Amino acid sequence: MTGTQTTARRPSAASRRVGYAVAVLVNGLLLVLIHGWPGWEAVPFLTPRTTEVLTAVDASIVVGIVANLVYLLADPPRLRALGDVVTTAVGLVAVVVVWRVFPFDFAGTFDWALVVRILLVVAMVGSAIGIVVGLVRLATGRGRP
Repeated sequence: MTGTQTTARRPSAASRRVGYAVAVLVNGLLLVLIHGWPGWEAVPFLTPRTTEVLTAVDASIVVGIVANLVYLLADPPRLRALGDVVTTAVGLVAVVVVWRVFPFDFAGTFDWALVVRILLVVAMVGSAIGIVVGLVRLATGRGRP
């Protein structure tokens, strides 16, 4: 039995750059929405304790912006792997801070707090796996599969 092996090709440099630029714009917009208009205070289920998580969340967004700006200039596989490890690690810190502070108040009959806690655990586990994968990619110099 013979099998054909397909190799995933990396998207073109132009399409990758468009993706990086879009990521920068979306993350910048997210910062404006959080701190400008309408602001995090407009979200009805966020409590005043949200201010305790904003530094970590902002750091995660800003690191993502910086990484994507760097990728606009150059994006070899090892640099991307390093950027992925750093952005995922900072994101993991933000998720842990949100878990610890838990700045949410869900009124109603459904237990949304449980759902959010489960999603935060999934995010933590996924981030930990992503960091390990990124470190392997960094060590081997291989791009994404």
